[in-house]
Amino acid sequence: MRIALVAPLAEAVPPKFYGGTERVVSWLAEELVRQGHRVTLFASAESETAAELVVCAPQSLRLAGIRDHLGSTLAMLREVRRRADDFDIIHFHIDLLPQALFHELAHKCLVTLHGRLDSRDILPLYNAFPEMPLVSISNAQRRPMPGDANWLATIPHGLVSRVCPFNPEGGSYLAFLGRISPEKRPDRAIEIAKRAGIPLKLAAKVDAVDLEYFETEIEPLLDHPLIEFIGEINETQKCEFLGKARALLFPIDWPEPFGLVMIEAMSAGTPVIAWPNGSVPEVVTEGVSGRMVNSIEAAVAAVQQAAYMDRRKVRAEFERRFTAEKMAGAHIAAYRLLLTRASANTNIVKFPTAPPAAPQLLPAAWEPVAVAWPGPALSPAGYGLMR
Repeated sequence: MRIALVAPLAEAVPPKFYGGTERVVSWLAEELVRQGHRVTLFASAESETAAELVVCAPQSLRLAGIRDHLGSTLAMLREVRRRADDFDIIHFHIDLLPQALFHELAHKCLVTLHGRLDSRDILPLYNAFPEMPLVSISNAQRRPMPGDANWLATIPHGLVSRVCPFNPEGGSYLAFLGRISPEKRPDRAIEIAKRAGIPLKLAAKVDAVDLEYFETEIEPLLDHPLIEFIGEINETQKCEFLGKARALLFPIDWPEPFGLVMIEAMSAGTPVIAWPNGSVPEVVTEGVSGRMVNSIEAAVAAVQQAAYMDRRKVRAEFERRFTAEKMAGAHIAAYRLLLTRASANTNIVKFPTAPPAAPQLLPAAWEPVAVAWPGPALSPAGYGLMR
């Protein structure tokens, strides 16, 4: 298949530091290429891929200090639109804009929704453009959406097995990895470590929007011998960081759409201690790849038990459910389903032929041509819609 992957421009693909969506797009692109598909990646100039790279920004926008990504994203989408005929499938990993700008190409497009969907201001767009097929990354992510949303599939993230190699030994500290923000609850992680008497390392970035929260709520908690704030780390550092941890703390207080760090930890054999919000019950297998808790007290008990969990079983659970091969296979099935639907919905639409060679009293004949048309039937004249 000829597949276009359209990535966010916030980070490179794969990202140099933090960036879950771009990392997933990278793993998907590389696996699709490995399986023999012709993949074109629309992304920033720093991206590295075996696919054909179409550069849509000279640098990842976050590292360039650009906060408003709308202009760069619209410019990228114009290039995607210009080349639309080159692809069998156009797979967007950005939201909202494709629905409005590509809805008449919905028979060959799909949008993976990577974020939370409980913001009321986005619902009018999904109602206005219901023809665009959507992919969720967990079933929990779908809950706020209308019951008639055009879901094509739920496809969990997957990562390349070698990215976070298995560490059979683990280590003596607890790990917190990701972003410092109120919904990620680093304060819970700090409290768990202090009560358990186990060192905690926080490898996390602080966005500008969360800087006040960090300085007022979290920074004062860091002055403790058990707590170490590392800051943002790169991919190589992350593998060692997760592999040498006793457990990953994932004490979230929001409807997490997926939680990529959970399967990264599982890949390393490190069990996950998490609050069962959002996607967590779909990712963590209780007692096998981690423990789900609802209180600080339960989390303290769980981190003590984590030292005795079989890290080989944690890794096996990752290999069974969350590899890049499985993720790519699910996407190929979704692409084929989309194309099959488009073929089944092929209608007869009339287009004018070339003018006749000789003068005629009647207008030139209109010949029926079969094309894929995802929307309502056109009127016989080719203008307007059949009511």
